Amino acid sequence: MTRLTRSRLWALVWLALLASPLAQAAPLSIAQLMAALAKNPQGAATFTEKKTIAILDQPVESSGELLFIAPARLEKRTLKPKPETMVLDGDILTIERGQRKHVLQLKDYPEVAGMIESIRATLAGDRKALERVYRLALEGSQERWTLVLTPLDPKVGAVIARIRMEGARDGVRSVEITQADGDSSLMTIEKRAPPQ
Repeated sequence: MTRLTRSRLWALVWLALLASPLAQAAPLSIAQLMAALAKNPQGAATFTEKKTIAILDQPVESSGELLFIAPARLEKRTLKPKPETMVLDGDILTIERGQRKHVLQLKDYPEVAGMIESIRATLAGDRKALERVYRLALEGSQERWTLVLTPLDPKVGAVIARIRMEGARDGVRSVEITQADGDSSLMTIEKRAPPQ
């Protein structure tokens, strides 16, 4: 092989590397992520959740359905192990378990509001709402990203140490909540077609 041919070969190798998907995985900005998430006015998914609680020997597992309708409605229907429905509509949270129904105003429970708002605002791509309560840190590319939310409000921080979300493109795939007391939960989300 001549020198000229070798240099052309190396040039072709470099061009191939630069054109590969790994080279194209440019860092994703928070603005880009929020814009992508905001394009979904509604979404439906199934979830499985594993809660690790210090006083229990085994994690508590549950599964069910999630429904989001932008900008302010979020429903979590737990089907297993026991039916439970949580509906957040605006600033009102309704929880139903069996024959019992509780209605809460989020303004009266800032620590609960902070936890719920993290999910709702992320799904809506509402950066301003997130930044009112959390410091945002984003890593990764459009193909695979991780968003970490750290509470700014001491009342929220007394309950939540951090929230870590992972996803791809315009979808959230998991939400891990680490509480200040060390308890944690990991929700794995799988998108499905929204109900008609």
